[in-house]
Order: sequence, then structure tokens, then C-alpha cells
Amino acid sequence: MSAGSEPTVLPAGGPNAVARALGLLGNEWTVLILQRALLGTTRYSGFLHELPISNSVLTSRLNTLVDEGLLEHRIYQRNPIRAEYRLTDRGRSVWSILLAIWDWERTWVSHQDETLPTMSHTPCGCDFRPVLACTACDKAVAVQDVSTSWGPSGSWARSSADAMTRRRSGRRAKPVFFPETMEAFGDRWSSSMIGAAFLGICRFSEFQSALSMPPSLVADRLQLFVAQGVLTTVQHGQRANWVEYHLTEKGRAFFPVVMLMLTWAEKWYRSEEGPALIHVHDDCQKEFVPTLTCSHCGRRLKGGDVLPSTAQFASGAS
Repeated sequence: MSAGSEPTVLPAGGPNAVARALGLLGNEWTVLILQRALLGTTRYSGFLHELPISNSVLTSRLNTLVDEGLLEHRIYQRNPIRAEYRLTDRGRSVWSILLAIWDWERTWVSHQDETLPTMSHTPCGCDFRPVLACTACDKAVAVQDVSTSWGPSGSWARSSADAMTRRRSGRRAKPVFFPETMEAFGDRWSSSMIGAAFLGICRFSEFQSALSMPPSLVADRLQLFVAQGVLTTVQHGQRANWVEYHLTEKGRAFFPVVMLMLTWAEKWYRSEEGPALIHVHDDCQKEFVPTLTCSHCGRRLKGGDVLPSTAQFASGAS
């Protein structure tokens, strides 16, 4: 059985599934390599030709994806040696996360260097947007429809990705292809703050206390998210000197990316104690397991049925 077909078991007391997923997927090059792999690229030279990436960074990210079980390195010729990188089940299953990122960036981020393509749903033949839905009852779901609580392996400390796996804090490189998604997921502090906002934390002191963040970093990230329109400042109803930070419509629209990433994380990285987070769909009172449906015909989406109008995003998963 290959490493990419079975979940990785995480030791008790260590970083949980959320931390592992954020450390892996919170990198723009990782996302872009997976995108190209889902579109059919398999050779090192192909990735190098299709992405503006250096040899050293490409080699590093490919090695990480192989080590983490998303890609399999196969030698198909011995003399001279030629190899390719093939997606595993774990790697193919990121298609829904990439689709949600595409939809959010295309809908809410106006300063893309290139206009992202529309998507076509092959079974109904129509352009569409993915709709987040509940697997148990098939109803469309928004952030206010899901109740979330910590699970047995959940805590802020255990859910924060190792700083060594993320971009350095401080003078951060500006993302190019998915600018605002990577600002939200591209370093451990930003991703932790976005998660905290979805769990209802809204005051400066609450962010600082829950996440054990230096005040300067709290201020920096709050300023960034307000400037992006992901958070907005709201005056406290009873304390005039208190300011709260609430998710905007744009911020709440990021919920599918968050939920699909968390579900992917729990599927492929399992802590001995149990899940990091527990989600319940308030309407049907069942565990909330997300799926994506077509905004036009309502059918559940499969990766192989999703085609971009230009060669931009993935369609290779089942």
C-alpha cells in the first residue's frame, strides 16, 4: 500500500491534522505544483517550464510532496534515468480545495495579474460556481449554519503549523498567483487568526491571548485583513473604547476553502486521540462533512467533471 493511499497516524500530544495541513498547503508553490499535476504535468522539466520557479525551490517542494505522500516518484527509464511525479490518492483529493480557492479569488480578488477562467461542469455543459453543501442532507451550507468545537486533539497550540515549514514572518514575499488566499494561509500567524475569526474571536486581546501572539503581529495581521476587506472594524455596543474585528461578506465567503482544507486534513492526518475539530450542521444535526455541488444543476461535483475554459485549474480527481 503506497503512502498516499492510507492516512498518516500522528502521535498523541503533537501537532494535529490542522497543523500538518497548514504547514503543507500554506505555500503558493505547493499549490501551483499540485495544480499542474492535476492538469497532467508529471516530469520535472514540465513543472520547470510551466512555472516561474527556480530549480532549488522546485526540487525542495517536489521532495516534500513525495515525503508527505501526495506525489509518487517513479523511474520509468534506467539508461539514461528518467523519472516522473504521479499523484497519489492523497494528492488527487486536493482538487476540491483548489477549486474553492479558484472560486474565491475569481469572485473577490480584483487585482489578479490575469483573469482566472470560468469553469464548465461536463454533465450539464454549463459554466458554474461550486456551492458548499452538506454530505448528509445535500443542503447548501454557509458559515452560520455550522457549529464547530474543539475535538480530542484540538487546541490553538497544537493547530499551529511549524514555523520552519512556512514563509518567514516579518518581510514576507508577496504572493503572485493566489495573492489573498496565500496571505490568509501563507504563514502560521495569518492562518491561525483566520481560523480564530471563524470560531468567533473578534477582539485584539482575544486574538493575542488565544494564539499567544506578540501584539505587534496581531496588529500587523489585523491591519492586513482589514485592508483586504476580509475583516471590518465594529464599535462594541456597550464599550465605546472597544473595537471588534468581524468577518465581512468577503471573509465569510472564504469558508469553503477553510472547511475543505480541514476535512482533507482530518482524512489524511489522523491523531491518535481523535479529530482536532468537530463540525455539526445545525439544520440536520449530523456531522458536517462538506461536498461541492454545481450552482447550475445541483449535482455533486467530481474532479473529472470540472473543466476550465483555459488550462488553469485541475480536473483530474474522482
